[in-house]
Amino acid sequence: MSEDAAVADRTSQDDALIRALYEEHAGPLLTFVLRLVDGDRHRAEDVVQETLLRAWRNADRLRGATGSIRPWLVTVARRIVIDGHRSRRARPREVDETQLESVPAADEIDRALRMMTISEALGDLTDAHREALVETYFRGRTVNEAAQVLGIPPGTVRSRVYYALRSLKLSLEERGVSA
Repeated sequence: MSEDAAVADRTSQDDALIRALYEEHAGPLLTFVLRLVDGDRHRAEDVVQETLLRAWRNADRLRGATGSIRPWLVTVARRIVIDGHRSRRARPREVDETQLESVPAADEIDRALRMMTISEALGDLTDAHREALVETYFRGRTVNEAAQVLGIPPGTVRSRVYYALRSLKLSLEERGVSA
């Protein structure tokens, strides 16, 4: 027998072996693996496919085996599941689509970035100007209420707010924010 004929004969034997393995063991193996992967059918099918691929790679060893090879297949499948579990624990978890729904929309992200920029710009103001803005704009107090809280005359609050807004506008323009 020529070398090419021997290779072709061996290939057809391997094909016949894998077909026989699939027909005889794929169903029960899938049922077994489904329990190991908590019913995840896609993952179970991948494990069965990998198990049968390893059986095909070890065809010479399996041909010489006496008795059923199902225990060998079950052991291989179980080890594949365990290895998959370990590798998922070792690397960061993949993003689940349901988690993507909780990601803020672009509007919320833009709002957060604006707030961060405004906070930085507020840091450029003097303490007196910042206090006047915080009391009137962020806490929603009237000029008279802000004056009472800050212990200064209402005219001073108005003046500080005016100059604080001018300074804030310049600071925001320096950061690339235009009105």
